[in-house]
Amino acid sequence: MADQSSTPAKVEFLATKTVQEQLTEGELLVPPPEYILKDGIPCPNASLELMDVPIIDLGLLIPSSISVEELDKLRSALTTRGCFQVINHGMTLEFLDKVREITKQFFAMPVEEKQKYLRPVDDFEGYGNDMVVSEQETLDWTDRLYLTAYPPDQRKLKLWPENPKYFRDTIDQYTSKLQVITETVLKGMARSLNLEEDCFVNMYGEQRKMDARFNLYPPCSRPDCVLGFKPHSDSSIITIILQDKEVEGLQFMKDDQWFTAPIVPEGLLIVVGDQIEILTNGLVKSPMHKVVINGEKERISVAVFCVPDSETEIEPFESLINESRPRLYKKLKNYVEIYFEHFLQGRRPIEAALI
Repeated sequence: MADQSSTPAKVEFLATKTVQEQLTEGELLVPPPEYILKDGIPCPNASLELMDVPIIDLGLLIPSSISVEELDKLRSALTTRGCFQVINHGMTLEFLDKVREITKQFFAMPVEEKQKYLRPVDDFEGYGNDMVVSEQETLDWTDRLYLTAYPPDQRKLKLWPENPKYFRDTIDQYTSKLQVITETVLKGMARSLNLEEDCFVNMYGEQRKMDARFNLYPPCSRPDCVLGFKPHSDSSIITIILQDKEVEGLQFMKDDQWFTAPIVPEGLLIVVGDQIEILTNGLVKSPMHKVVINGEKERISVAVFCVPDSETEIEPFESLINESRPRLYKKLKNYVEIYFEHFLQGRRPIEAALI
């Protein structure tokens, strides 16, 4: 799920009703035309083969108990898939279930309550749907709540739900724990690639940002002709996804084929973002992924995007540039804004970084 928190001011935004609102207004036997995939786009298939996503024990990546075998497994995951699951990360299954439950409770509240946190028409943060910039745009079958969670002084608390009762405290705890996990993951990634241990952490920087996106994918009567989220890669350094505990829907492309991401209830799914692809000079690729819809069950997820400060310049590490792997990417800053502009044009944003 793409991080689009920084957007160019020149874009006009058209307000639309949420999917939930449209569903409550009547039985939708056929999705509205703006959600139906255009000709030439393959029909979604929710019954694909499960992808073999490596499970990494985070406890074996800390210096006091580092495992060469775990580092090798992580390197393989990075260079062949661009994603992996982490376990033993310091959060209990009970706590992760609490994050899942408050997400479900928020979306289950009456429309009038949720609309207290409605995103402004010219902003990305808040409750509702994503920005719509053209009447010809195919919309995603999803509602979301998008919040800047870190640093705390950038939180727009008027958009942070007061109901469910423990929402704010739970998400504050969750993102605080993710700060520690992110550093461990980034250092482990660097070690596995034989890079300076702090190279990714230093690029993440002191002015780092975490944006949280709470997703609801309602069931649809025609799951074969809509998508919960279009194919995309992420603009982040890494994205941390807490998946629904029971309902699959996230799919990754590998070797030009789509596969379903397996559910690991106690795990966190780490997805490499475009900025890691640039920093590693293409050694690690940010994977294309999308969300398909279930015909009978709703699905939720929570994605946290880890993003450097917009003024941070990113470019390939010199140690990964040589005769066999020449420099592939430019020096860039404000990558999230570049990403959004290209995403709107239907182009893969990482192409803008290529030399």
